[in-house]
Amino acid sequence: MFGLAYGDALGKDTEFLDMRRIAERYGPDGPRELPGDPALVTDDTQMGLAVGEGLLDAPGDASLTPELIEPLWRRRFIDWARSPDNNRAPGNTCMRAIGGLAEGHPWVEATVHDSKGCGANMRVTPVGLVPGLTDEQRSGAAQLQAALTHGHPTGLAASELTAYAVWWLRRDLVTPKELPSALRERCRVRRTVYHERWLGELWRRAGADSPEEFIARGWDECLDALDRLEAALRAPDPAADPCAATGEGWVAEEALATALLCFLMFPDDPVAAIRRGAASSGDSDSIACLAGAFAGAHLGMDAWPAEWAERIEYADRLARLGRAWD
Repeated sequence: MFGLAYGDALGKDTEFLDMRRIAERYGPDGPRELPGDPALVTDDTQMGLAVGEGLLDAPGDASLTPELIEPLWRRRFIDWARSPDNNRAPGNTCMRAIGGLAEGHPWVEATVHDSKGCGANMRVTPVGLVPGLTDEQRSGAAQLQAALTHGHPTGLAASELTAYAVWWLRRDLVTPKELPSALRERCRVRRTVYHERWLGELWRRAGADSPEEFIARGWDECLDALDRLEAALRAPDPAADPCAATGEGWVAEEALATALLCFLMFPDDPVAAIRRGAASSGDSDSIACLAGAFAGAHLGMDAWPAEWAERIEYADRLARLGRAWD
């Protein structure tokens, strides 16, 4: 969680800069230090906290179900949308969908059905940290938290892959080198698995002929993005703009692939990974925040500069989530 916030804060000021302007301002490797005291984050971290705190709101002895968690996430999302801290240029998709949730509409009506923006998976990290979930629960929860605002199947699939990357790295179930292949295999195995209990009739509203056809579109687009990641990793260029290889990150599958590229070029240097994400031509804060989540899951808290934990915004809330699941 701290890694997510560190990457978010580092990429916040570079999000709309091209590579020339980033190099002029920060040097070719991007920003080195968290800006400010406190170092402010964006809606990426704020919504990650909303997802995590919604999970903590659930009764400790209750099994995670969509009936339990959906109203908790709905409440947390609405509270975030109405908060005075929601002044960090939040995404239009999130605000539009949460507006519908606040009006009391069923989420399958409120969600933006054609959006696969990175808002779907920039916030899913907590789902990858909760221990004790079954595969069905982790997969269903990762997709549901995305579907509340982003109804496109690629946002759902990319969110599941992001959550599983965090889970596998945190539990040492795969090495960084093995991660791309493991994610590609999950795309293949899960290609036609539709979580009807978690997603209801979302597939019908997208105009698909079947739930299997609906969800397969998302897995196929994610697999294409992972193909580009694999190609980039065959001859990685740590000095180049990562977006040139795997996409600018405005959509969910590109945010996943480009963040993984930044992490996998520097698997043992988390600061270098988020600097590379911040020094990119696309959605720099979302790319860097996901790279930070992967690096933090893999390396743990001690790998980061110690004083950053005292300066990052929402440090107390991040620490609460970390203590709950560490």
